[in-house]
Amino acid sequence: MDSAAFITTFVTLLIVMDPIALAPLFLAMTRGMDQARRRRIAIRACVTSALLLCVFAAFGEAVLGFIGISMPAFRIAGGILLFLTALDMLFERRTKRREDQVDNDDHDDPSVFPLAIPLIAGPGAIATVILLTGQQEGITGLSWVLGIMFVVLALVFISFLSAGLLERALGKTGINVVTRVLGMLLAALAVQFVLDGLRGFGLAA
Repeated sequence: MDSAAFITTFVTLLIVMDPIALAPLFLAMTRGMDQARRRRIAIRACVTSALLLCVFAAFGEAVLGFIGISMPAFRIAGGILLFLTALDMLFERRTKRREDQVDNDDHDDPSVFPLAIPLIAGPGAIATVILLTGQQEGITGLSWVLGIMFVVLALVFISFLSAGLLERALGKTGINVVTRVLGMLLAALAVQFVLDGLRGFGLAA
């Protein structure tokens, strides 16, 4: 994997998982819990997300081939999905939907739902790992994508543990600004995925 592919993979996964925006949601879901319990929930959520994304990264393309979906077609569909996610980030709809999921959750342990699924390993993240692994060749490319994914999940874990500090440092306005900037970057990356898919069909230069 060259440096450009490395940066693209890291930035895409970082934007889609969005550790900064997840921090205040984690804080809301673990309100009143002690630090030890919060740590256990954070670990369980990140491990569950990692296992789910590993399965899709390793077998997602094979499943697509089995049901007759070509990788260029999935790149176009995935790019459109990521573009819609970017629009949600730009207009705050994504944050509002995540907050609604938090408000509607009555479980004592939110680690699997809604933290792991769908907040960390949601449709956007699943589509992204399939797209990124499809762009790399062989086990080496898969290993690189998974390695970068684990780094991003580590950042998510760190953001969970420092959720209170992060929220106080950035404030609601700061988090909104960061989310919008990341949304702009994700929109550009989504368009690139669509162009790559069109190029696979010979429809773009």
